Amino acid sequence: MIDIKQIREEPGRFKKACEDKGFAADINRLLEADSALRESKKKLQDITTEKNQIGKTIPKLSGEKKQAELDKLSKLKDDEVQCEETIKKLQPVFDELMWQVAQPADDDVPFGKDDTENVEIRRVGEIRQFDFEPKDHVQLGLALDIIDIERGVKLAGTRNYFLKGDGALLHWAVLQFAMDYMVGKGYEPMAVPVLMRDEAMQGTAWFPGAEDQTYRMEQDGLNLAGTAEVPLTAYHSGEILKAEELPKKYVALSSCFRREAGAAGKDTYGLYRIHQFDKVEQVVICKNSIEESNRFHEEILANAEAVMQALELPYRIVIVCTGDLGRGQAKKFDIEAWMPSRGAYCETHSASKFYEFQARRLNLRYRRQKTEGRRQKTEGRRQKEKSETRFCHTLNNTVIASPRILIPILELYQNADGSVTIPEVLRPYMNSKERIVGRQ
Repeated sequence: MIDIKQIREEPGRFKKACEDKGFAADINRLLEADSALRESKKKLQDITTEKNQIGKTIPKLSGEKKQAELDKLSKLKDDEVQCEETIKKLQPVFDELMWQVAQPADDDVPFGKDDTENVEIRRVGEIRQFDFEPKDHVQLGLALDIIDIERGVKLAGTRNYFLKGDGALLHWAVLQFAMDYMVGKGYEPMAVPVLMRDEAMQGTAWFPGAEDQTYRMEQDGLNLAGTAEVPLTAYHSGEILKAEELPKKYVALSSCFRREAGAAGKDTYGLYRIHQFDKVEQVVICKNSIEESNRFHEEILANAEAVMQALELPYRIVIVCTGDLGRGQAKKFDIEAWMPSRGAYCETHSASKFYEFQARRLNLRYRRQKTEGRRQKTEGRRQKEKSETRFCHTLNNTVIASPRILIPILELYQNADGSVTIPEVLRPYMNSKERIVGRQ
């Protein structure tokens, strides 16, 4: 959520932000609702002040003067009720319009309409050239008896699957390696709930906007989270942290759920676009500082790159254009791994920076000491300290997501005899096994 003061001062900037990102938001109507709401609240405050003043004078009066003040007080109470009713009607309108406003992208974010206009920054690693006819991950999975999509679809519908034997072990190995790496980097591991209330979804900016992508538990009024970003970022919602507690660095491994609404006929083959997957997510909550946010944005990107490099997978980094940014994202980097069967670099990670957008929605703040003036004393000078609260900044990034990452692992590590070499860093998690050869 944006500070309404900023929208009042620069409405054109936020109109452009919404247009650039492709979000509909009526800034003019918002400002009208804001003005009417402020006027009603000011009137209510004035009524309260006047009532208090009359209340103090009435005991000192008698006769007609007292009755006049009582009549006046009665009229003020009627006005107060009307004012409260007006505010009660205006507040939800204002809130709904505020939810829709997009955060402006950073100045260095390229303008573009969709993901086809994201801009490549760099490539890392060499793309493997095969001296035999390579198989795709589904062919490999079936031949090695480690992937079963047919039975997944039979039991749960399209975009579902089973991982079996060494396929399941490889999946868990990737996730555990990523968790161990992040814990080694000082991130606090968390086991998180994946059923979230609407407040958490709204606070992290998934609602409004991603309702169609979210599995809704109507009977309980809960939602299956599409990422551990939601519980991790909302963990301190409504709290005031101490400045010295920051930054908070969290990492979680959780199951994630996406309806993939609107993706009919798109990426239906294999394990690329599925309804349920597991992901290691990193979240940083830091002070309200652009410099700190930028530094942690680079840090979380570097963490994900380190995991990719340890797996020795070729990838590229792109900066996401305006039309491919979420409502609250000020800037986002994507990591795209090379996938031979798709003949392209395909998204596997997203590193997002929100500034205070999510924290405002979550009412997530921290208290710092503010130096306010100086007092002259005969024995010397001393500073008068006054505490103040500010909204935190938040960032998040995928460390690894599986089974999507199994696509490049299986395809790039395959051998001419149909076996798959296990990446060296994953072997300790698979009983030192070096190859997947299928059932003997």
